[in-house]
Amino acid sequence: MDILDRLPAPAPQTRLLWEALVDLEEKADLGQGPLGPRAIIPIIGGRFRGGPGFDGLSGKVLPGGADRQQTRPDGARELDALYEMQVDDGAVLTIRNRVIIDESVEGPRYALGRVQVTAPEGRWDWLNRRVFVGTMASARPERAAVVIRVWLVEEHPAG
Repeated sequence: MDILDRLPAPAPQTRLLWEALVDLEEKADLGQGPLGPRAIIPIIGGRFRGGPGFDGLSGKVLPGGADRQQTRPDGARELDALYEMQVDDGAVLTIRNRVIIDESVEGPRYALGRVQVTAPEGRWDWLNRRVFVGTMASARPERAAVVIRVWLVEEHPAG
């Protein structure tokens, strides 16, 4: 265990990478599965913009993706969203966002996701080699959409 004392633990830090307003169709029930009720929500468009320092990362959410949902026996929901975002420079990013939503306890709603980005070669290919986390909030009743915010996780050397 001495090695743990000699090697200080780096502390992960996050930076806001982008914010997206993702437009949705109504939820469609897919019936009861072996792990609980299933549903799908088609993604029909939207817009996104880069966070501070990521000003060139903006564009539109392309229609055609979907958010698959599974309600677990413990009441939590697992979401698995797969969709594309097109940067204003033409690059198309494929986004996979796996979210856990827990509204079963008192206090704030828990809705955090692991976000994976697949980018083409070029300006944005560094996104293929990083870790991202995201949050999700409903934009209803104002709009049939969700607000997705994604943070880049960076390792900060222990001090």
